[in-house]
Amino acid sequence: MEDPTASAAANNVAAAIAAALDWSSPPDARKTAVSYLESVKSGDIRALASTSLLLVRKNWSSEIRLHGFKMLQHLVRFRWEEFNPTERREFANFTLNLITEVAGPTEEWALKSQTAALVAEVVRREGITIWSELFPSVVSLSNKGPTEAELVAMILRWLPEDITVHNEDLEGDRRRELLRGLTESLSEILPLLYSLLEKHFISAMTEHANQNLESAKQHAATVTAALNAVNAYAEWAPVPDLAKFGLIHGCSSLLPYNEFRLHACEFFKFICQRKRPVDGTALEFDSAMNSTFQILMSVSRGFLNKSKSNPSTIDESEYEFAECILESMVALGSSNMQCIIGDVIMTSQFLQQMLEYYQHYRISLHFQSLLFWLALLREPAKSKSVAQSSGGNTSSSSNSSVSPAEKDRKGTSAFITDEICSVILDISLQRMLKKSAVSGEVLELWSDELEGKADFSQYRSRLLDVIKLTSSQKPLIAATRVAQRMGTVLGNTSHLPTSAQETAVVESTQLGLEAVINAVFDASMESVINMNEQAKFQLHSIFEGILQQLLLIKWTEPALVVILGHYLESFGPYLKYFPDSVASVVNKLFELLTCIPISLNDPSSTGARHARLQICTSFIRISLAADKSLLPHMKAIADTMGYLQAEGQLLRGEHNLLCEAFLVTASSAGLPQQQEVLAWLLEPLSKMWTPLEWQNAYLSDQFGLVRLCSDSQFMWSIYHTVTFFEKALKRSGIRKPASAGVPKSMHPVSPHLPWMLPPLLRLIRAIHALWSEPVAQNLNAEMKAAKSMSSVEQASLLGETHKINTGRSQVGSSDGDMHAEGESKENNIRNWLKGTRDSGYNVIGLSATIGEPFYRSIEVSSLAVALMENIQSMEFRHMRQLIHLVLVPVVKNCPVDLWEVCIVNFLHPLFLHCHQALGFSWAGLLQEGRAKVPDNLGNLTGLELKVEVMEEKLLRDLTREVCSVLSAIASPGLNAGLPSLDQLGTNRGDQPALRNLESFSSTSLVGFLLLHETQAIPLLRIMIDVLNWTDADAVTRAVPFCRALVLLSIATNNTELRQFVTKDLFSAIIQGLAFESNAFISAELLGLCREIYVYLLDWDPTPRQVLMSLPHIKQEDLAAFEDALSKTMSPKEQKQHMRSLLVLATGNQLKALAAQKSTNLITNVTARTRNPVRHAEASVEEDGPIGLAAIS
Repeated sequence: MEDPTASAAANNVAAAIAAALDWSSPPDARKTAVSYLESVKSGDIRALASTSLLLVRKNWSSEIRLHGFKMLQHLVRFRWEEFNPTERREFANFTLNLITEVAGPTEEWALKSQTAALVAEVVRREGITIWSELFPSVVSLSNKGPTEAELVAMILRWLPEDITVHNEDLEGDRRRELLRGLTESLSEILPLLYSLLEKHFISAMTEHANQNLESAKQHAATVTAALNAVNAYAEWAPVPDLAKFGLIHGCSSLLPYNEFRLHACEFFKFICQRKRPVDGTALEFDSAMNSTFQILMSVSRGFLNKSKSNPSTIDESEYEFAECILESMVALGSSNMQCIIGDVIMTSQFLQQMLEYYQHYRISLHFQSLLFWLALLREPAKSKSVAQSSGGNTSSSSNSSVSPAEKDRKGTSAFITDEICSVILDISLQRMLKKSAVSGEVLELWSDELEGKADFSQYRSRLLDVIKLTSSQKPLIAATRVAQRMGTVLGNTSHLPTSAQETAVVESTQLGLEAVINAVFDASMESVINMNEQAKFQLHSIFEGILQQLLLIKWTEPALVVILGHYLESFGPYLKYFPDSVASVVNKLFELLTCIPISLNDPSSTGARHARLQICTSFIRISLAADKSLLPHMKAIADTMGYLQAEGQLLRGEHNLLCEAFLVTASSAGLPQQQEVLAWLLEPLSKMWTPLEWQNAYLSDQFGLVRLCSDSQFMWSIYHTVTFFEKALKRSGIRKPASAGVPKSMHPVSPHLPWMLPPLLRLIRAIHALWSEPVAQNLNAEMKAAKSMSSVEQASLLGETHKINTGRSQVGSSDGDMHAEGESKENNIRNWLKGTRDSGYNVIGLSATIGEPFYRSIEVSSLAVALMENIQSMEFRHMRQLIHLVLVPVVKNCPVDLWEVCIVNFLHPLFLHCHQALGFSWAGLLQEGRAKVPDNLGNLTGLELKVEVMEEKLLRDLTREVCSVLSAIASPGLNAGLPSLDQLGTNRGDQPALRNLESFSSTSLVGFLLLHETQAIPLLRIMIDVLNWTDADAVTRAVPFCRALVLLSIATNNTELRQFVTKDLFSAIIQGLAFESNAFISAELLGLCREIYVYLLDWDPTPRQVLMSLPHIKQEDLAAFEDALSKTMSPKEQKQHMRSLLVLATGNQLKALAAQKSTNLITNVTARTRNPVRHAEASVEEDGPIGLAAIS
């Protein structure tokens, strides 16, 4: 008779489930119901079991029964050990009996799946020995009928779940035991699966022929379930066993049938990815894979023939199936070509089929084939085959003359003929088009169905990789094909592209040309060096011909000038080895620059200004690629620049870009040349930058910048000066090959820092002051509006990249003699403030990376005042930039003897303010759902949702940047004296003699800061708070600092530090694991918990007290945990024990750990949907013999 108490409990739980699932109920009611269900799951184990078993009975609704099964699964996975052995065995038998209760034909699939999953979970938790006892019952059950057989197939499918899906709950020994047990059972499981496939496939066909459609449907469902189970073993079971027990043949026999072919194809995709074993089964593996090649190639050939002869008859389902087959072929060819490499005919046929897919109109098929060719061309053997091709002979005779034995020795590379490379290059160049740029072509250029696998930029990047790889192996063929493509696209030099389609084709072809040139003339030049002289001459002639064709083009339309500039840029690597053409290219670039007139006040001339800047940028890119080839032409370029500037045909921003090209070229000539060029470029700037007159006029009082912004010409002159300082620092670094033994004091910019930095610091300080309360209140309306966020910044925060590209400000093109070319004065000032601030920050940060010369060239106190004086008035977006561009480099590069005056003066005001500001903002976000930030986002009336998104983004960005400072402080270079755990001893009780914290003050920045208690407290508070804010990225950056604290607490005798680590930090880490956002970093956090407990418990009982304060822990649990720790020296196993204890002690409330497990919990698997087009009811009317053994 049913226990009334258990029945009442079941009723209460059922009511709670119904309330939790009823979205029409009040939120508080649902929350209360969920809380009650969680309390039941963490309550008495036997009450949970009896209640759940009652809930899975048929008298309840499907929703309640499903939840009952979920509760049973939770019990088995997380609380199984709380049962005694007798109870576990009784529970196992009971779950098997549940199979018969859900075996009815009208039972829902979800309930069947959950029942099978529960049985499999019991087997995995109890051990494989119970499977041997249950197996006869399982076989007997499978013989009862199709529904029972389907459930058996589901059980078999779930059994290896912990093998195929990584699950940290399952310790290594148990996983190995499960794998060993299932492997030993394969001789029983695989024949059973084959039997289910064959028996029920035959029955399905027979019943369908007899028009017993309902019965046929049940048998077909069993075949599908058996295929799902087979696929679960295909991932790990030995391939020879899969072949031996007929599963490869069986699944191949199902490929012609619409109902089963996608599931059967999944099987082949799994085994095609398997790697060749190194044991005695290697030959059997090769034989199985050889059969798989034949099976897939046979199916593929049928599709390709139909695609050629009658493509209009191919429907979406056939394309879907072809894509699945091709995925398997790609996996097979990428991993196991060695299995057929000895068969010349089969290998050639396979490559031919993959080439046909690469040529296919359908983008999804081409895309899959692209992945294969990428993998094939990347094999190391390919780069060596170039030397054998006599410089890339365009005939195929060099390939066909290779003997089979030679082909076997050289691998697949010997089969990649010149014709194959030509086709690959032709198709790649044709498809090198912008998304949706051209319609009505013979190729499908893109499909939204591929968006889930790769976006268009990734696809085009892979196309470029194919072009580069092919070009590096067959340079002469690549040169020939790209020249032919250029001739087709550009036609004669007088032709002017008129339509958008023509322009798109011309623009896209440049990418292909650039890829070919970069690959042929790469740093090693291996592909060219291995050529004979005749081939080298031919290669030179082809590229020189293309270049001369480009030099004759007379385009003056700004958009076309930009494209032509990109074409000329492409020849940078070519000019490095053939410098005779440099003068022609330089002259052409100046010709393009001067053919576009300067329009200062015309708002419609944005395209022209952009084109001029782009041409100047082309000088930089060619300088980078051509290396020393431009050195002989520097004087001529300088003379031309001087002439254009004197004639008013060169704007200041354009002049800066050309000077940057000078710096790039000079850097290739060595340090003396760099210093000479830099001095020549900086001398005129120093005369304008250093005088005190302008500094006193604009930077000496609170409203000086307001006056500066009214002088547009001088304002933009200041901006361009600062940005050139930035470029000089970026471009004048000593190149690595020449930098060995060169001190940082020899950096070319070092001598100029004393005059560059002081005015800059005054300028930055004045910009910061605009946001301070006294100044901000008295600014005019124009200045107040200019301080708000620009539309580009807003779009960036919202991730609206299209708006960023279309609305990007023209700061770089603004010049001293105009009001930012047609833009409002407010926008001018906004752009100037942002550009000058960011570039100024960069100048300081880059200067700091030089090291000691920077710190000796300024007064550190003035640096701290300039940057920190108005920190409390700064907006989050500005503070983030200040930290990222300035503070992190300053901290990382500060000499040890300046830590006291530099780092302390920086970090104390920063962290003191950030702790208050971030704490306030995070409290708003976590408690009220909206971050409270000080940033002026501009006028966004009616866009409250976007405002909330931007505010949260600003908060998270600043939080992460603050944590980056913590990471920098804890970086190895600044903590060389910090001992490792290995040095401290492998386990507790094994520590060396403890040291004073003071002994680390000169070898560890973390140790140094801890000695300054006033400065350290804000850092420690932020670190604790970060662990309880919901930002995994910030926590990740803070972990190194946490680890440094733990190491110091272990290595020193500092009682306060040890108390902080064992109590505050240990508790905060455990609390941090309660947030699902920290799932990604949970392993690191568990490692910290383990280190604290293992290494510090003998010195301080606080870690034990912290654990005992957790809500669900018992004294015996802690004792068992400590006993387990003492029995292993493995950090991994100790961490697993810590994880298990924390899950138990918190009642599984640590969401960071539960979230990680949830990805591994049992889930239902259904047929994969490849596209939104659904098939009509599957037909099984195909003619042919019945029975798997008879089908071939």
